[in-house]
Amino acid sequence: MNKKWEELNVLLHEDVKRAIKSFQFPTMTPVQAATIPLLLGKKDVAAQAVTGSGKTLAFLIPLLELLKRHDDEDKLKPHQVGAIVISPTRELALQTYSVLKQFLKHIKGIRDVLLVGGNNVDEDIQNIEKNGCNVLICTPGRLEDLLTNQQHKLNLAQAVKSVELLILDEADRLLDLGFKSTIDNILNYLPKQRRTGLFSATQTKELDVLIRAGLRNPVSITVTEKASQSTPVSLKNFYVTTKNNGKLATLLSFLEADNVQKGLLFVPTCACVDYWSHVLPDLHASLPVFAIHGKMKEKRKKVLGDFSQAERGLLICTDVLARGIDIPQVDWVVQWDPPASAAAFVHRIGRTARQGNEGSALIMLYESEEAYVDFIRRNQKVEVNAIADSATDELVSELLTKLRKLQMADRDLFDKGTRAFVSHIRSYSKHECSLLLRVNELPLAGMAASYGLLQLPKMPELKNRDLSEFPAMPDFDINKLAYRNKTREEQRKLKLDIYKETGKWPGKRKPIRAKQSEAWSKAKEQKELKRLKRMKRKQAKVERKGEVSDRKRKSALSEEDMAELAKDIALIKKLKKKKISNEEFDKEMGIE
Repeated sequence: MNKKWEELNVLLHEDVKRAIKSFQFPTMTPVQAATIPLLLGKKDVAAQAVTGSGKTLAFLIPLLELLKRHDDEDKLKPHQVGAIVISPTRELALQTYSVLKQFLKHIKGIRDVLLVGGNNVDEDIQNIEKNGCNVLICTPGRLEDLLTNQQHKLNLAQAVKSVELLILDEADRLLDLGFKSTIDNILNYLPKQRRTGLFSATQTKELDVLIRAGLRNPVSITVTEKASQSTPVSLKNFYVTTKNNGKLATLLSFLEADNVQKGLLFVPTCACVDYWSHVLPDLHASLPVFAIHGKMKEKRKKVLGDFSQAERGLLICTDVLARGIDIPQVDWVVQWDPPASAAAFVHRIGRTARQGNEGSALIMLYESEEAYVDFIRRNQKVEVNAIADSATDELVSELLTKLRKLQMADRDLFDKGTRAFVSHIRSYSKHECSLLLRVNELPLAGMAASYGLLQLPKMPELKNRDLSEFPAMPDFDINKLAYRNKTREEQRKLKLDIYKETGKWPGKRKPIRAKQSEAWSKAKEQKELKRLKRMKRKQAKVERKGEVSDRKRKSALSEEDMAELAKDIALIKKLKKKKISNEEFDKEMGIE
C-alpha cells in the first residue's frame, strides 16, 4: 500500500481500513486522492476523470466510512437508508454492487440492496422488508417506482429520509433529458441536508444542472492524465477509411491481422446487434461471438458474465455497455461508425486501457465521415491516428456471396438484415453532429451491399440516390424466399395465398388517407370554431350540475379568461422569438 493510502487510513474506521488493506491497492489514483477527503469532509463534489481511473472506489470508500461512523454515534436502524448510488444502466449498477460486496466481506453491520430493472419487484420488496437496507445501489427507474408506487406497500419514502450521501454515477447521462423527470422525482423524496457526488468521464458543467442535482457550492474536480487529452495515456486510438461496400470486409480483415483476443464491437442499434451476432459466427469462426443490447432484459447479465470469464471473444453491443463497465482483458474496442454523441465516443473507447493497462480502439469511417476525426480531436481532445484498410475487393465480393447464401437459406436472416440496415440509417439521422454526419452523404447502396441484402428495402432515404454500387439480383423472387422454421413458413404461405386472391397482405394496416388540403386561414378558423364549441359545451355542463366543487369551478373559464390566456401565450411566443425585449414583456405582463 502506497503512502497516500497510509495517509488516508488515519481518517478511516478500523473496518474500512481492514477492507482496503485486503484489496492490496497498488496506488491511489488522482481522482481518489482528490475526492475521498472532500466527501469525508461532507463536501458536495462534481468529479470528472478519464475512464478507468478508479471513480467507483472514489465514492464507495467515503460512503462506507460515513455509514460506519454511525456505529459510534447514532447507529442506523436496519430499514434506514444512509446512502444511495444511482447508475444509468443495470450492468453498471451490478458492477458497483459487486465491488461493494467485496468490501462488505470485511465490514459488518451494513445492509445492502440492489434495485435494478429486470429483477422481480416483489422479490426486491420482500428482501428489503426481511433484511433491511442501509445502502441502495440502483437504476433510476426502479428506485422511482418503489418510491412513488403505493401499491407495493413498502414505505421506502420514509426509509430514504435518513440518506446522508447520494452518488450519481455517470452523472451527465443521469442528468440529461432522458432521465430528467425521474431524477427530479427521486430528489423530491431525499433530505435537503445531504451530501451529493457527481461522477463521470464527461462531466456536465452547467450550473443549473448541478443545482438541480441538489449541490450547494460544489467542489469541481477535473482529473486528466494529460492536459491535452481526455482519455488514458495507455489508450491508442486509430481510424480506418473503408470502401463504401467494404466495412464488413475491413472489420474481419482487421480482427484477423491484429489478432484481437477480446474485443467490443459497438454497432448503432439493437437490430444491428441481432443481425451481426447471427451471421458473424459463420464468417469469422475463430473468435467466439457474444451479443448484448438494451431489449435483452434478463439475458444481459448472463451474457456479460460469460464474456467476462471467456479468454477470447467478440462482444457485439449497443451503447448500453458504453459507460462504466469494467470487463477484464479487453484489448480492442471497435466502433462500426460514429456514435450518436461525441461524449459517447469517449465512453466507448474507455472500455479498454483501464486502471493503467494498455488497450487500443478503432473507428471505421467512410470517406464522407473523415472530418469526424478532426471534430473529435477538437471537441473531446482525443487524438486518432489513421491506419490502412487491408480489405481487398476479392474479400468484399466473397463476403457478399456468403451473406446472400445465408439469407437465401433462411428468410429470417433476410428480415434481420433488412431491419438492421433500415434502423442503422434511421439512427444515423439522429446524430448530435448532424451538420457533419449527413444521411444524404452516406453511400447507401454500398452500405446495403455490405449488409449482404438480397434486395433494397423501400425507404424514402433511397429515393433519387445513385444505387449503382448495389449488385442487383434480377432473377430473385422475394415470394419464394422461405423461413427455415416450419411453423413460420406455413403462416407465410397462408398469407401469401390470401394476398394472391385479394391483393392485400393479411394483417397489414389500412393506409391512412391524406386529408384534402385547405387554406391555412380557413383551417385556423375551423379550429377556433371547434374550440369555442367545446368551451360552450363545458360551460353548459357546469351550469346543469348546479353546485360544483372549487376544482371544477376553476376549470370553467370564461371567454374573457380565455382571451387573456391567449394574449399571454402570444406574448411568450414573441419573447421566445426575440420579437420583443424582456422589458417590453414585463411591461405587457404587468410585472414590476
